[in-house]
Amino acid sequence: MPTKTRMSGNEAVAHAIKQINPDVMPAFPITPSTEIPQFVANMIANGEITTEFIPVESEHSSMSAAIGASAAGARTLTATSSCGLALMWEVLYVAASNRLPIAMAVANRGLTGPLNINAEHSDSMGARDSGWLQIYAENNQEVYDNFLQAYRIAEHKDVKLPIMVCQDGFITSHAVENITLWDDAPIKKFVGEYEPEHYLLREDETMAVGPYAVSNYCMEAKKAQAEAMKRAKKVILEVAKEFEAVTGRKYGFFEEYKLEDAEYAVVAIGSVCGTAKDAIDALRKDGVKAGLLKIRVFRPFPAEEIAAALKHCKAIAILDRAESYSGNGGPLGAEVTAALYRAKCTAETVNMVYGLSGRDVRVEDMEKVYEDLQKLAAGTISYPEYPYIGLRD
Repeated sequence: MPTKTRMSGNEAVAHAIKQINPDVMPAFPITPSTEIPQFVANMIANGEITTEFIPVESEHSSMSAAIGASAAGARTLTATSSCGLALMWEVLYVAASNRLPIAMAVANRGLTGPLNINAEHSDSMGARDSGWLQIYAENNQEVYDNFLQAYRIAEHKDVKLPIMVCQDGFITSHAVENITLWDDAPIKKFVGEYEPEHYLLREDETMAVGPYAVSNYCMEAKKAQAEAMKRAKKVILEVAKEFEAVTGRKYGFFEEYKLEDAEYAVVAIGSVCGTAKDAIDALRKDGVKAGLLKIRVFRPFPAEEIAAALKHCKAIAILDRAESYSGNGGPLGAEVTAALYRAKCTAETVNMVYGLSGRDVRVEDMEKVYEDLQKLAAGTISYPEYPYIGLRD
């Protein structure tokens, strides 16, 4: 029977790792993801799992070791945050272009500077074009469930791409919440064993990983990688449907919260969505048709599906927990706006930046967002530039 308990987001990831029992985990500690390799190392020392843990000298080395292990045919994972993810930059692209289905737990934290260790999406959003799949969680239950689905998606024959499972640093990684843990046997059956078709240690096959590609071949390889990202959309939904059959929990590209008849919608990623839901519940009691579209899958980006879900809205606020320094807002704002434009959506839209470096976002802040959306739809306010929520004057 499923077990109801309490644990942090990092503990939830570690429990998922315990149930999966991957072959290899190279890792280097960095706040707020440090607990994940710590938990895994303890499990190995206690004989609970047989994963080979590799302590390395940096995050660049941890991803390099992960690439080597995965290329050799091992089911591989690592974990990181912030500057650690940035230090992996070069080899993130290597992992993706070599089509290696590595799983990485990311506890999102702002990139320096100024130096800060709190929640922000600038780390994973900075890597959004590296070729990795990206799935985000609102709460501890979701990060656990997402990690259980990660290998099924990444290792699928039509995908073969690495995957990031992201959660908000400290807000979910360290906060303890109620959670349901699924029984080991059905989860092990659901995840299955890793059976790579091509790998370096296969005795009857000679192959190279990461060779130099001249112009006659490189562009085709990149196109093949892009097609795999597109195919991942179908696989993500198929895996989610199987997961629902095992656990009863339903997942898709995004969650629609009271969005069906919403006139005013917020689009957001991560833990802030819980705050938005509280604001929506309060506003609905006052007759305001507020709704939320919570992005779960950011790569591949479900542009057409997002536009279809929002097409009936009068005004939309797209919230970013990252600044892209383009002068036009954040990365989620850019992609959602482009999707709405291509779908010829006529809703008024505004991109807002929030929560940088862990800045709190309260229910009252979200209620103010919906209040402004009503004014935006009525034409009584306009935005000369994208606003920051909760910014001190």
